[in-house]
Order: sequence, then structure tokens, then C-alpha cells
Amino acid sequence: MQLKDMPLRAADYRIVAVASMEQLIGGALSTVIGVMLPMMQLTLHPELPSWLQGLLGAMGLIGIGIGSLIIGRFSDRNGYLLPFRLCPALIMLGSAICCIFTSLPGLITGLLTVGIGVGGGYSLDSAYISELLPEKWRLMMVGVAKATCSIGFIGAAVVCAIVLHADPDPEIWPRMMIVVGSLGAITLLLRVRWTESPKWLLAQNRVAEAQAATRYFLGDDIQLGADAVPQGVPAEPKQEFSVRANIRQIIFSGIPWACEGMAVYGFSVFLPVLVMALGIDFGNGEGIHRIIGSVEVTAVVNFFILPGFVIGLLIMHRVNNVKMLYNGFILSAVGLALLLASYLLKWPVWVMIAGFVVFEVALNAGPHLITFIIPSRIYPVSELGSGNGIAALLGKVGAVGGVILMPILLKLGGMTLVLGVSIGVMLLGAVIGLIFGRMLKLV
Repeated sequence: MQLKDMPLRAADYRIVAVASMEQLIGGALSTVIGVMLPMMQLTLHPELPSWLQGLLGAMGLIGIGIGSLIIGRFSDRNGYLLPFRLCPALIMLGSAICCIFTSLPGLITGLLTVGIGVGGGYSLDSAYISELLPEKWRLMMVGVAKATCSIGFIGAAVVCAIVLHADPDPEIWPRMMIVVGSLGAITLLLRVRWTESPKWLLAQNRVAEAQAATRYFLGDDIQLGADAVPQGVPAEPKQEFSVRANIRQIIFSGIPWACEGMAVYGFSVFLPVLVMALGIDFGNGEGIHRIIGSVEVTAVVNFFILPGFVIGLLIMHRVNNVKMLYNGFILSAVGLALLLASYLLKWPVWVMIAGFVVFEVALNAGPHLITFIIPSRIYPVSELGSGNGIAALLGKVGAVGGVILMPILLKLGGMTLVLGVSIGVMLLGAVIGLIFGRMLKLV
């Protein structure tokens, strides 16, 4: 049986689960940083100005951008297997640095290292999945991989809340990174028994090795098919990735990713702080108890990331993906507008929560899901690692910008300025998605 025609089997689910671990870890990292920052303000670094808070919060994302670009290009030339194992090792190393060296330089170094490992995984997960899954299920499973980040967002918030209830001491903030390091260790163990991507081997004209790798992953009855790269026919000549030739693809895959990155990470990293600024944290405590209340609200808000992804996955084969992209941005803007109106007009707290729910569901059913699968639709296998890496890099530029700007905007104009700018970014993503989706004839 040929790979493209095979039904889903247990091996496919294993591939998706193992390949998508960095998505889960990326969500957990953002949540953990968001919990650590206000705890640091109470203890070690109460003097941090807003711009430095933003920069510190963005260090993991800066690492993700670097890792996406560098490791994506490395994997195109040298194969996926080595960086696939290196990425979780970097996550473990960076987490250990954060726990041991609690000074600002140590924390910055550790978060940057973790981010590089996560970013490298971002450039590899969709490649493994899109190359090893049956054709009918490929797009869906790439989306499922992205959806696993919701488990990271939710799980990390719940774990942090439990830890803080058990030990309400702000001095324990470095230990929060144990959550991230543990996930890195699990990922590395899952990848000890793994092998090279069959289609990358085919691209190097290593047909026998590619067939062996396919049988390793999927079983002895699965073949890549003689039409993939016929025996004795030279592989397609290697070409360097051309930015000029792919400029429309880069804009279409990268700019909306930057816009959703600003929303996803700008809000997720500073959500406990924003919740306190909005006045909707549970309870009326001060200090660490107020932080615990904001983490509990964060867990509630983060829960709605998962239903957003589920809705997106259920409709992605029925609705044009580009329409899902720009309509998701528009509905996200509507949710933020409801949140802004509730804040300005002093509407009940449940209306603010409803605004957050609309924002999270629309963002994750549309842009957060679709931007991840777009590169696998518009780039060939020979350029997918580079295309994925550049798109993820631009996404992280938006995310870094959002995280750095969030505390600055909050200081300059409060929640009114934060939400106003965020609404504008959502509408920009909608416009770019619509215009360039039509240029590339995808809608």
C-alpha cells in the first residue's frame, strides 16, 4: 500500500504526538513567563522599568525566531533527525539555566536557549507530519499539531495555580521553569527511537533509505510509491531558497502570522498582568494573593483556546482556509472591542469574560490555526523547511513586538491603548490575508 492512500493507524497518531511537542512547550513557556514576571516584581527585580519587563518577557520568543530560521535552514541541507533531537535538549538546558542562575543575565540566557529549542521544533513538526501522514489527513493533522499548544497554555496555568496555592511564596518563581524543562526531557526520551524523514531522503535521491524509513515509521506494508522519486531518476537539483521569487508567499504566510503572534503571545505572556489591570482577578487580595487570583483567571481564559482549535479543525475541510484566516481576525477584533467597551462603560465582569472568550475562540479557530498550515500548502518539499522557518520567524517578530510593547502601552495609556492597538493589528491581519490570498488564488 502506498503512503498517500493508507488509512490512519496508531503510528500516525504517534508521529503527530511526538512531532508536535514543541507546540505544547511553546504554550507552556509563554504562560510560565507570564506567571514569573509579576512574582519577580515582588521580589528580586521590583525596579524593572516597563520596557525591560517587555524585553525579558520576549526573550523566549526571540529565541524561537532565531531557532525557526537557523534550524529550518540547517534541516533542509542536513536532514531533520539531528535537530529534531537537539531541540528538546536545548529546552532542558535553558530551563536548568533559569532555575540555577536567577540573575537577569542568567534568566535572559536561559529563556533565549529554551526559545531556540522551541523554534527549531516549530520548523520541523509540520514537515514530519505533512511528509508522513496520508494525503487525506495531512492538512488536518498539521492543524492538530498546532492545537496542542492549547494544552500547554491550559496545563501550565493550572499547574502554576496549584503550585502557588500550595506554596504562596513569590521567591519560588525560578522553580516554575521546571514545568518547561520536564516537558523537554519527555520530548527527548520520545525521540530516542526515531529516524530521518523519508521524503527528505528521497529529495537526496537516497531511495532505499527512504523506503526503509517509511517502513520503520508506518509498517512493512507501506511504500512511498514508485511515482515519488523513481529508482534511477536523479533527484530535483538543489536550489537556494529565493526571497525575491517567493515574496508573495512570504508576505501571505508571514505577516498574518506576525499579527496573530502579537495577539497570542502579547496577551498570553502578560495575561495575569492584564487581568489585574482590568480588575477581574478573583478575590481582593494584595501581593502574591492577587497574583494567584490573576493566574486562576488566566487558566479560565486559556481554557477557551482549546474549543477554538476544535472548531477550526472541524470546519477546515468545509470552509476555505483563507476565509477562516481573515474572518477569524475580524471576529477577534470584535471580541476585543467588546472587552474595551466593557472596561470603559463599567459593564459586569461576565461581559469582559465574554469578550475574552470571543477573542480566544475566534483567534484560535482562525489565524492561530491557519497561519501554521499555510506554509505546507504554498511551498514544495525542497523549500518547506526554509519557508516554514521564515514564516515562523516573522510570526515571532510580531510576537516579540507584542510582548515588548504590551507593558509600555499599558503604562502609556492603560488598557484603553492596549486594546485599541490590538484591535488595529487584528484588522491588519484580516486585510493582508484577504489581499494576498486572492493574489495567490487561494480564495
